Amino acid sequence: MSHTDNTKEKEENSKTVYDTARDEKVSELDILRQSLEDRKKQADDYYDQLLRLKAEFENFRKRAEREKQNHLMWGKEDVLTKQLMLIDALEQADKSLKTSTNIESVKKGVELIHQEFVKMLQSEGVTEIECLGKQFDPHLEEALEQVASDKEEGTVVDVIQKGYCLNGKVIRYAKVKVSQQNVKDEQTEKEETKQ
Repeated sequence: MSHTDNTKEKEENSKTVYDTARDEKVSELDILRQSLEDRKKQADDYYDQLLRLKAEFENFRKRAEREKQNHLMWGKEDVLTKQLMLIDALEQADKSLKTSTNIESVKKGVELIHQEFVKMLQSEGVTEIECLGKQFDPHLEEALEQVASDKEEGTVVDVIQKGYCLNGKVIRYAKVKVSQQNVKDEQTEKEETKQ
């Protein structure tokens, strides 16, 4: 084999290696392009899913808000229907006041209306805060005045306005008068002990 043949053969081998390398690079590039396209399609799918989920969630939120409003209206309707019966009874009592000469029957009617109103409130979970004669509790009551009393200091001696709880939560604090030690009696005792 001559030198030219040897050079030709080397060139051909070199060309073959170059062609093979180029083909491999082209093949890798095709694989990368295909992979990129697959990832783009997957990203587009995820984006579409995200948009659908967002729209579904927004619809769910709106539906839940409408249902909440409907439940509130139904709750109000139930309570107001009970109060309509009480207003009927009060109107009947008002008529009786204008036409009746028997005050005892009117008193009895008003007492019955009051009892019915208390029952209606209790059926809705409203309870009165019982505090008269008990120790003052700032979580349930608001002290408007301290008064001299022979009761233990801090005892509720008068309820100015009743307080109420709704299912255990205070919705209106009781306004009360609370006992304090009689300052005048303490001074009198000190003077008596000095003599």
